[in-house]
Amino acid sequence: MNNLLSIPLCLLLLLAGESCLAVDSSKQITQFAHTAWRIQDGFFSGAPTAIAQTKDGYIWIGTVAGLLRFDGVHFVEWNPPGAKQLSDGVFSLLGGSDGSLWIGTGTHLARLKDGHLIDYLGARGRINSILEDRSGTVWIARSRVHDAAGPLCEVAGEKLQCHGKGDGITPSYAGPLINDDAGNLWIGSSSVLTRWKAGLSETYANPALKSAQGLAGVQALASNSDGTLFVGIIERGPGLGLQQFVNGTWKPWRTSTFDGSTLEVNALLLDREKSLWIGTTNQGIFRFRDGKLDHFFSANGLSGDTVNGFYEDREGDLWVATDDGIDCFRSTPVVSFSTREGLSANMVDSVLADRHGAVWIGNGSLESVHEGTVTSIGRKNGLPGGRVTSLLEDHAGHLWVGVDNGLSIYEGGKFTPILRRDGTPIGTIIELAEDQDGNIWAEAIGSPVRLLRIKDRILREEIPASEFPAVSSFATDAHDGIWLGLVNGDLARYRHGPLETFPVRLGQNAGVRQFLVDLDDSILGATSAGLIGWKAGVVRTLTVRNGLPCDGVYGLISDNQDNLWLYMNCGLVRVERSELQKWWQDADAVVQVRVFDAFDGARPSGSSFRPRSSRSPDGRLWFANGNVLQMIDPAHLAENAIPPPVRVETIIADRKVYSAEGYLQLAPITRDLEIDYTALSFVAPQKVRFRYKLDGHDVNWQDPGTRRQAFYSDLPPGKYRFHVIACNNDGVWNQAGATLDFRVMPAWYQTILFRVVCVAAVLFIAWAIHLFRVRQIARVIGARFDERLAERTQIARDLHDTLLQTIQGSKLVANDALDKRSGEVKMRFALEQLSLWLEQATQEVRMALNSLRSSTELRNDLAEAFQRAAGTGPEAGSLAATLSVVGNSREMHPIVRDEIYRIGFEAIRNAQMHSGGSRLEVELRYDLDLVVRVRDNGRGIEPGVSRNGRDGHFGLQGMRERAARIGGRLSIIGSSEFGTEVHLEVPGQIAFLNAGTAKFSTIRALFRRKTEIPKSQ
Repeated sequence: MNNLLSIPLCLLLLLAGESCLAVDSSKQITQFAHTAWRIQDGFFSGAPTAIAQTKDGYIWIGTVAGLLRFDGVHFVEWNPPGAKQLSDGVFSLLGGSDGSLWIGTGTHLARLKDGHLIDYLGARGRINSILEDRSGTVWIARSRVHDAAGPLCEVAGEKLQCHGKGDGITPSYAGPLINDDAGNLWIGSSSVLTRWKAGLSETYANPALKSAQGLAGVQALASNSDGTLFVGIIERGPGLGLQQFVNGTWKPWRTSTFDGSTLEVNALLLDREKSLWIGTTNQGIFRFRDGKLDHFFSANGLSGDTVNGFYEDREGDLWVATDDGIDCFRSTPVVSFSTREGLSANMVDSVLADRHGAVWIGNGSLESVHEGTVTSIGRKNGLPGGRVTSLLEDHAGHLWVGVDNGLSIYEGGKFTPILRRDGTPIGTIIELAEDQDGNIWAEAIGSPVRLLRIKDRILREEIPASEFPAVSSFATDAHDGIWLGLVNGDLARYRHGPLETFPVRLGQNAGVRQFLVDLDDSILGATSAGLIGWKAGVVRTLTVRNGLPCDGVYGLISDNQDNLWLYMNCGLVRVERSELQKWWQDADAVVQVRVFDAFDGARPSGSSFRPRSSRSPDGRLWFANGNVLQMIDPAHLAENAIPPPVRVETIIADRKVYSAEGYLQLAPITRDLEIDYTALSFVAPQKVRFRYKLDGHDVNWQDPGTRRQAFYSDLPPGKYRFHVIACNNDGVWNQAGATLDFRVMPAWYQTILFRVVCVAAVLFIAWAIHLFRVRQIARVIGARFDERLAERTQIARDLHDTLLQTIQGSKLVANDALDKRSGEVKMRFALEQLSLWLEQATQEVRMALNSLRSSTELRNDLAEAFQRAAGTGPEAGSLAATLSVVGNSREMHPIVRDEIYRIGFEAIRNAQMHSGGSRLEVELRYDLDLVVRVRDNGRGIEPGVSRNGRDGHFGLQGMRERAARIGGRLSIIGSSEFGTEVHLEVPGQIAFLNAGTAKFSTIRALFRRKTEIPKSQ
């Protein structure tokens, strides 16, 4: 069995600065928050046998099938690392002070520390109990011992040192094991109880145990600080069960109402409140405290009636292991009273705490709760009628009770009715209040609703509904008269005269459910739209926008420190006086509140009658919710000051689970990442809140609320640190939290080398583009220079072919005229010839200028152009010119035609000026290609001149350059016998416009450096 030494643990917690919490011994077990996890629900694969908590905060549960770890939300089956196994189940557990977990199995002892499992195989047997004494030594008690080492062993390093008969321990096996304040070890066995200390051993036999038939023995032990030892025995004979062992004497444990010797006790625990918890084999749990016995079993919700062990964790929660599951009991700030605590019904509609400490309840009949005792007063006790509808204690301490259709005063165990003057009942009273003058005001429902004033137990005034608006509630003024909450949401005050109305404008059916009137004439009202406040004619509303968790308020009351308590539809809410004053000063202020919700025991709901809340003289606050009675003690709110340990448990990357131990390296291109974390607080795990931040990704803390997973998608490669913190149910944060370091590895294209290569490639491409652009610009500039050079060359050719030739001819004429032998007639002829030549030079200059802008010919007729060229010139009349055209004339590209014309014109002019012949033949052939042939019968041209031209003359060079520009082939052949022949052949696809589309790209290539000349009209 697993037993907890609660007193030493509590001292350890206090030394560690943690609260020594415990379940409240003043409450019944049924008033604790209770959670059960059952085998039938699939939480365990075998019966739980032992419970322990390790220093890291985890709860460990041993079962006959293995070991589980629990964080308050999830049970995780624990498997030993490697190929090790926990054989024959787990029967005892201990959370060591060094953070290790000691595991007692059916065959040996094991120790789990920092993820490593150490097996102690030196002394085999079933490990029934594990204990750590004040010095830190770990002891075990074992049975099924098959060696002579003895049933009691202590851990010495990684070995076991066992003690048996040679050390004064006579039993062959040991079951439960505890130590007392004096440092003695107490060992239970089948027939005796042994007290053992090194060098000292005493054995105590129980006569009844010796005479028991069959298998019997000590199954559980618990030690009190006063030296009393509680001994639990599985009964196989008379007078056993629960025994007390005091100063060497055995005696049965009995009270005036219960005999513990009839129990079959399987487990014992003395908790921090000195309550004795008794686990039985078939009757569930018993708890004994201050002479009161409490019982809780499967009919109350316990997972099973056979109890195997108890455990009290560091937050004061009480854990129970049964054959059918695990149970956890914890105290809650808000306590409920129902039929399980002795009420006659669950229909509590009104509550009133009187000046003597009794709490009166309208629960169908009239009931009172005083010092834990419930007293019911019904018809058999003189209650006039059936259901209680209202309660009031007047200034004299008399109890006024509205029942069914009447009103009575309860005093001395008797009810005195309040009647009309005619002796008839005054009606159903749903609310009562007493003003400063001793007037009792009552609201009577029926047809119609009436407001009654009673003075000296006599009905003095009856105000019909026709004289005031519909009332939802009322309260007495601090000085005189009463305040009324109207159904339409407004307020009204009645002071023996006209009704004063103060608009609030909450809306229809949002009337005030309950009033709280202060001495400064300020009013607080509970409504479905929030808390309203009225002071000196100023109305304000406290709602969720001011910090309330919700808007609907069922009731309100102040405590002894003037803090305000609101019974709301989302819980019981405390607003401290300082926060309330802040709201009075600023209607938009956000107030800090503390909320007690369902996990704190609050079960808020509305009730039909009044009063809905009350405060007893000891400061406790009581609330009626229409079903049960609820109570909270503001002066004794035990806050959980223990910050929860935080753990990162697993990380799941693309559906692959990794342990959160050590430094993780995740695969490249991790798409989906889930980080599971937890906080180990078991008081109310559902209220544990978290915040987390992923360094390297999150700028601010993320607030997931109570969610225990963080999700990330498509994290880029890099190093990350995940940090998570948590707070417990009372908002105490563990700021240190837990961290997890991991790295997302880069894919090959996410590496630094790849990025460097990419950057280099981009720089290279940028450099190449820049270089290409520079060269392109250079080519453009070069083309412009070439174009200028071509224009200059063309001008030079034109000047040589035309103007210079004409000027030379003019010079010859002038020289001839200047000859002294020439007469006047010859002179005149020379001047006339010179005039003609100068006119021709003017035309040629004009023609050269026009050639820079457009084609020399506006019409596409080379034959006519050549005819005109052959008939003009300085020696035009000395040669007989003939022109022949072979083939049909075809449309030509203007630039090509212009160049061909210039070549032919130059050939004709050279023949006229230099051939000295008598005949000139010009042939133009249109075939697949264009052929131009110019031939004279003169002296011929010298071979050297035909190849290189004459010094200082550029005519022949210009002809060759023009032919090359248009892709033509030019040949010049000279002979003294046959004269000179100039032959030009231009490919048809270049010369002719209709020779196919291929010519255009060819022409563009040939003339890319020449300024385009518009086509002739």
